[in-house]
Amino acid sequence: MEKTPSAADFFAAKLRFETDPADLAAERSRGAGPLIIDVRSDASWSAGRIPGAVHIVGADLGTRIAEVEPDRDADIVVYCWGPGCNGSTRAALALSRLGYSRVRELIGGFEYWAREGFAVVSDTGRTRRAPDPLTAPTT
Repeated sequence: MEKTPSAADFFAAKLRFETDPADLAAERSRGAGPLIIDVRSDASWSAGRIPGAVHIVGADLGTRIAEVEPDRDADIVVYCWGPGCNGSTRAALALSRLGYSRVRELIGGFEYWAREGFAVVSDTGRTRRAPDPLTAPTT
């Protein structure tokens, strides 16, 4: 019979394998930022991305990750389009199966990053929008 994890075990694991935009931005501001991998399409990448992210389309991750990050103990955060996209979950699973031990998924993906008012880079330049009060309360 399979043992069901306790609530404490579940939430501890959840925090270990996920990060949110505010926590990721804080890590980066301290200079402790992980490798950030955008697994979206070429068109999505061109339209906007997290500054400093590396683009590897999800389908190419298995064949390209070793050239980008050979250290399987590297801190890696993957993201896709938004909360309704499983691309980053699939990418995190693929990286874990390849032996990468410190992989996290960005909660809300690129959508929440942009909506929280963090900098975005596109092929036409760098921008920052005002934080959306639904994702980044100001009070």
